Amino acid sequence: QVQLVESGGGLVQPGGSLRLSCAASGRIFSINDMGWYRQAPGKERELVATVTDRASTAYADSVRGRFTISRDNAKNTMYLQMNSLKPEDTAVYYCNANIRDSDFVYTTYWGQGTRVAVSS
Repeated sequence: QVQLVESGGGLVQPGGSLRLSCAASGRIFSINDMGWYRQAPGKERELVATVTDRASTAYADSVRGRFTISRDNAKNTMYLQMNSLKPEDTAVYYCNANIRDSDFVYTTYWGQGTRVAVSS
């Protein structure tokens, strides 16, 4: 049993900041790549940022320079620091992780999502 739980979403004014967290729990052997996705109303889910187990990062063009993805392997937790938020960042943000569990089964897991609303 492995699960991902996101937190940190909320309502913020344009130009503001939020930090999202994704905590993995359960019978985890190791966590490989992790990432944040988002889905805005009426739009397809899109990749926001990824971070490898060696802390190599990649970003969508729309968030590069404003968002920072990171992870704490000791805590099995990933973060997304979001600065200079824009109304177009409004979406449900989903955590994704590629995890090998204690039975050595490798699986992609998704969290339930956390809502981010950027509005004045």
